[in-house]
Amino acid sequence: MNEKIPDCFYRISVKALILDSGRTKFLLVKEDNGYWALPGGGLDWGENQEECIAREIKEEMGLDVLRVAKMPTYFITFQSDLSRHQELNRGDAWRANVIYDTEVSSLDFVPSEECVAVQFFEPEEVKKLQAFHGVKIFASQFDPSKHKSLE
Repeated sequence: MNEKIPDCFYRISVKALILDSGRTKFLLVKEDNGYWALPGGGLDWGENQEECIAREIKEEMGLDVLRVAKMPTYFITFQSDLSRHQELNRGDAWRANVIYDTEVSSLDFVPSEECVAVQFFEPEEVKKLQAFHGVKIFASQFDPSKHKSLE
């Protein structure tokens, strides 16, 4: 991978929006670094959103994905708050998160390095969490009325 990412590039991540039964709270995963994140990750070359979400959820949580919406529900961009970009000589990386309503087989997750806990949160609760910047932006935009059913 290139040591220096040009200013015009975004790192694209595909994220799963997994809702509680009332469809008013969303699932976050707690990483081993203590930060909360939406499940999902970087889109690999040649992958579509379903493949990326299925791969990431299997890796992170050990769960199978039943369904991913065909169209994203949210699209957010932000400048990364992770110091690891400076450590890798990449400067402040810009990110784009494409978020899809997703259904999983169960919530009986298998802990991993990428996921030590899972929990549903209301948007207001995220303000008090140690969560990634993109999660806080997403929580401020989350609108339960958009999620009556998975289409």
